[in-house]
Amino acid sequence: MPINYKEKTQEFHLYNESLSYIFHVLPNGHLGNLYYGKRLNEEVSYLRLREYGYRPLTSFVYEDEPSFSLQHTRQEYACYGTTDFSLPAFEIEQADGSCLSHFVYQGHRIFPGKPALAGLPHLYVTEEAVAQTLEIILVDSNTDTQLTLSYTIFNDKPVLSRHARFEQLGGQVVKLQRALSMSLDLPDWDYDWMHLDGAWGRERHLQVSPLHQGSQSIYSLKGSSSAEHNPFMALKRPTADEHQGEVLGFSLIYSGNFLGQVDVSSFGQTRVSMGIHPDRFTWLLEKGESFQTPEVVLVYSDQGLNGMSQAFHDVYREHLMRGFWGQRERPVLLNNWEAMSFDFDEEQILTLARKAASVGVELFVMDDGWFGDRNHERAGLGDWSVNLDKLPSGLTGIIDQVHGLGMKFGLWIEPEMVNKDSQLYRAHPDWILHHPKHSQSHGRYQYTLDFSREEVYQNIYDQLYKLLSEHEIDYIKWDMNRYMTEVYSLGHPIERQGEIFHRYMLNLYRLYENLTSSFPHVLFESCSSGGGRFDPGLLYYAPQTWTSDNTDAIERLKIQYGTSMVYPLVSMGCHVSESPNQQVGRPTPLSTRGNVAFFGSFGYELDLSDCHPDELEEIKEQIAFYKQYRSTFQFGTFTRLLSPFEGEDVAWQVASKDGSQVIVGFYRRLVTANLGLARLRLKGLDEQALYELDGKTYYGSDLMYAGLPIHNEVHVQKDKDFSSRLYILKRIEES
Repeated sequence: MPINYKEKTQEFHLYNESLSYIFHVLPNGHLGNLYYGKRLNEEVSYLRLREYGYRPLTSFVYEDEPSFSLQHTRQEYACYGTTDFSLPAFEIEQADGSCLSHFVYQGHRIFPGKPALAGLPHLYVTEEAVAQTLEIILVDSNTDTQLTLSYTIFNDKPVLSRHARFEQLGGQVVKLQRALSMSLDLPDWDYDWMHLDGAWGRERHLQVSPLHQGSQSIYSLKGSSSAEHNPFMALKRPTADEHQGEVLGFSLIYSGNFLGQVDVSSFGQTRVSMGIHPDRFTWLLEKGESFQTPEVVLVYSDQGLNGMSQAFHDVYREHLMRGFWGQRERPVLLNNWEAMSFDFDEEQILTLARKAASVGVELFVMDDGWFGDRNHERAGLGDWSVNLDKLPSGLTGIIDQVHGLGMKFGLWIEPEMVNKDSQLYRAHPDWILHHPKHSQSHGRYQYTLDFSREEVYQNIYDQLYKLLSEHEIDYIKWDMNRYMTEVYSLGHPIERQGEIFHRYMLNLYRLYENLTSSFPHVLFESCSSGGGRFDPGLLYYAPQTWTSDNTDAIERLKIQYGTSMVYPLVSMGCHVSESPNQQVGRPTPLSTRGNVAFFGSFGYELDLSDCHPDELEEIKEQIAFYKQYRSTFQFGTFTRLLSPFEGEDVAWQVASKDGSQVIVGFYRRLVTANLGLARLRLKGLDEQALYELDGKTYYGSDLMYAGLPIHNEVHVQKDKDFSSRLYILKRIEES
């Protein structure tokens, strides 16, 4: 059993072959952490890991025990104000203005499987034997509030998940001021802190820095997880790298405002916290009401960053991405946006579709500009019916012809936004987030619909349901092109205004849930000006995300490398676009553009009508190659080899699940004169097996320890910047 309770000492041990997570009930009834790390042997007790002690200026819980203070005790879900002065996991304001809480252990239950989280995305299991769950019940008798801490551990993965639920049992109305999903106290601070940050066009760049005393944090107050900070962070030992060493990873399954924080005390104890950002957040709880926090996924690795990433990839592919498309290979698509923008008509669309079919594209996507009066970015959002001036045959006419060419048909929408020049806004100007006494700021001439209101949700749901039920649409690209401002709702009372950000998110998830349930064969891809909302929350509903609006292959090396820290390749929309690139103006070989984009869900943003016949032939070959190896690219084991954040050469590999195919991508960004020879050491091969490459055979041990020779004049285009090469290895019989 992966969860063991020691009744005599009130200790809980969650474990599998990879990790142990141990905590116990403290003398005051709170919970204290004892250990999180590599698997420990089962012992009678782990209380030897408990650390109390006297220090000057310490406040103690009991007069007769001058060693027990929460200030110097590793807690499991930390509270503030009763001898702990660090940042807490939660805060509850009571009717008399007090924010003091005293949640005491009442009991627990252990059961197989993992329950669903109502209204929120979460890890799921289809068989109870896959995981086991522990629920700890604590009660604050002063307010009659119940706190349930939930832990799920997977039997065969170095993964556990955590979340919390507050329920008001008594008559007093309380207000949650802070309700994080998890808090974890570690005994030391010998870690480097890692996270993914950036901006539009350079999302999820890797950042690493040593921990220091005080607080370090990432966050979003933008109404979405944001391009600036991703809801992921990791602590790694300073000696750990991609291939070895201890790493702790934390990933929040949520798409709105969040906080990820590491706080190091003056005595070197480290507190990790993650959840909904407490700023601009409150939640009233009346009798019988409850509040559920989002889920945090924790990964332990003693095999470096790749070990952490591969665990995240596996659990998100197998236990987060759901439905018809969750485990299916994704089609090669062509999107018309970079070719046409808003400026197109029916014949232009069909001409491009015919070109796409001729080179082997499987999914044709019509992007922005097909609906309402949408001839520019100032009008049309909110009116989700076809523009018959542009498309006189309607969507049905276009779809029938695209399907007749042997392709699936996809459509772009942005349902969370509205232009003031739209029928929807003219009918309901109060439906946007705004305060009646303040000015209304816009982004891209659009305003955010108040999804916290039932009537707004229902209107957009009805429009999209009609669109999807009346047309044979196979794919939806769901965009969001601005952050939220003036977040105030005319549909809720004053005391509920702190709930608007989260209520918006709950109804967004509800919209996704109802549409994906009603139309299970539609492939949904999320987007937010590119990668501005690339998070696990949306992967639960839309199993792939447009990785970035920046399609430059050389920039994408950093973006895709950083994204792979936590997200699997199949979740990344990776497309070949024109050269020079629209975002950065860089000319890049078509081969390199393809060799980068292969490592994800593959597609194109090109105007094929402008391509030279030789380019069309190369595109046809790229598509045929991708289809041949698609399963390996999308569902194989991905390993990073050379980082774009550390040098000019970049490399990574992906291996099929059975290890019979290994595809290595090598990229040289800028050429350096008179380079010496280099060898690329591969990872994860069978040491005793022979692998065939370019007609020659190599032992796995040779390729991993001696390395694959990288010669300028042989393996990459000589004396050219932005060159690349793929190596296709096939395992053959052992000698």
